[in-house]
Amino acid sequence: MDTFDYDVAVIGAGPGGYVAAIRASQLGKKVVIIEKDKVGGVCLNIGCIPSKSLIHQAELFRNASALEMMGLSIDKTGFDYHRVFQASRKTADSLSKGIAYLLKKNQVTVINGTARFVSPVELSVDNDKHITAKSIICATGSRPREIPGFSFDESVVLSSTGALMQQTLPKSMLILGAGAIGVEFAHIMNSFGVEVHLVEMMDRILPLEDHESSEFLRKSFVKRGIKVHLSTKAISLSKLESGAEVTLENSEQGQFTCTVDRVLSVVGRTPNTDTIGLEEIGVTLEKGYVVTGDYCETNINGVYAIGDIVKTPLLAHVASKEGEIAAEHIAQVETHPRINTQLIPGCVYCEPQIASVGLTESQCKQKGYAYKAASFPYKAVGKAVAVNKHEGFIKIIYSEDSHQILGAHIAGADATELIHQLTLAKANNILPADIATMIHAHPTLSEGIMEAARLVEGWAIHV
Repeated sequence: MDTFDYDVAVIGAGPGGYVAAIRASQLGKKVVIIEKDKVGGVCLNIGCIPSKSLIHQAELFRNASALEMMGLSIDKTGFDYHRVFQASRKTADSLSKGIAYLLKKNQVTVINGTARFVSPVELSVDNDKHITAKSIICATGSRPREIPGFSFDESVVLSSTGALMQQTLPKSMLILGAGAIGVEFAHIMNSFGVEVHLVEMMDRILPLEDHESSEFLRKSFVKRGIKVHLSTKAISLSKLESGAEVTLENSEQGQFTCTVDRVLSVVGRTPNTDTIGLEEIGVTLEKGYVVTGDYCETNINGVYAIGDIVKTPLLAHVASKEGEIAAEHIAQVETHPRINTQLIPGCVYCEPQIASVGLTESQCKQKGYAYKAASFPYKAVGKAVAVNKHEGFIKIIYSEDSHQILGAHIAGADATELIHQLTLAKANNILPADIATMIHAHPTLSEGIMEAARLVEGWAIHV
């Protein structure tokens, strides 16, 4: 085909798709983006953004006791969760409109509809309109994964979407899966007074995080009254007139039941690759995920895949970076061929916050690295004590001989913001000695990073 309607077509307007579209347009390409729902995708509309609004409001509600310490009386009888829900939707809607504005500003054509491949250079939209493009970026994201016996009805058995769209609070909730989404919802629900059971098949919550972070959060949750069930399987579910009875099983208790108003299942996500015609045009898939090479390109020349449909971490910031890489490669701009997964910060927005980058101690042991770890406590950071956020630690895992940073883990206040200083250091081979001698403003939480770096070098001042 000699002429095309567009230089680049993007399927899906989530954080991967809309970033790819805008970046391609910035680089002089004529771009169209096709989205079946609202621009912003799952993350902005029914994921990262509204959940953070709920978390913010949950923390305000939970911290009302701090005002009572000042002698104020807080009357919570007028609390209306529907207003909390409305605030989260207002936030999502506002940002979705912002993305629509950015796409328009960057002269990206937006088409509402469902796209499907006809050929590597042609898409049909709603089986009606046909679009041709020299390059196509597939960014169709993922959906909540169902497990047998726990199908979503979004009434009693909720997906993450159903949980976000609740307009009233249940009295009790059982959460299946203690990954990032599970622990964030456990934090939200517990903060608003919901009885929470958190169930995880593995032997710890946040099983991908460093053991010290996982155990720190577990103890914090238990102290708050969250019932944490580890190494526990969900066997079956029986719906009741109101709520459900869930049968669980572990080695200590055998089989036991838990009766709750709602069940939230957040045990993973499924890539949206089954209805867009990828296999029909010859794109290679493995277990539903698109196989990509350098620059996010598939085995079919000119067809790219980014975000949750490829085997990189299912994170919005990963999708966005992959979108940039694909767009820049299409525009023949020099770019990185792949994301370095050791430089991806991971953040969990519960309370206390958990953040990490690079390797865990377990991974270092598995790889046979000669390493050491230095952990500096929040309670030795002046700002943390001053604002009554003194629970937590900053941990640097480093090479025993060169002191290069292998991984970093933070548990505590503002961990999701603080992690980027250590990510920057790791990405640029900045040594702990360099951080240790850099002046940090006092009083700040980031002084804890300076002190952790000094601990690596053997001369921490405040511990």
